Amino acid sequence: MAAPHRACIRSRSFIMEPPPRCNYLVINRQRKHSIDGAEVRRFLSTLVATLGVEDPFSVVFVTDGKIRRYNRQYRGLDKPTDVLSFPGEDRYLGDILISSETAYNQASKSQTLTFETNVQRLILHGLLHLMGYDHETDHGEMRAMEHRLRRRFQC
Repeated sequence: MAAPHRACIRSRSFIMEPPPRCNYLVINRQRKHSIDGAEVRRFLSTLVATLGVEDPFSVVFVTDGKIRRYNRQYRGLDKPTDVLSFPGEDRYLGDILISSETAYNQASKSQTLTFETNVQRLILHGLLHLMGYDHETDHGEMRAMEHRLRRRFQC
């Protein structure tokens, strides 16, 4: 039987609920929009269990300026984006960067999407990329899985 998944939330100066071993780490590196750490942990805990993810990874909330720099450097696109995934090495799955500003703006333009729900969608999307899915090359496999999981998690 696998050990239960554990989570850490790290803010600028401290770690809340530090377990001995974290399967994922949530880091908030922005102050524009409040991130509900407990809600993010609940969602991640269920998502990780559903997908059978055992390798550790991180979710990092950043500003539009920071994600724009990464998008320019790694994708050649000089504009902010909502989510970027960076695969890790060995037994580290990788990093998911989410622009809280872009996520908030997307939600504010939607009649049905909340900021919290959009954050969940972006975490799901980023984690599927870390697991090796690529909607640009897999002939719809990632999109279909993402759609099923969005329905399941109501996000």
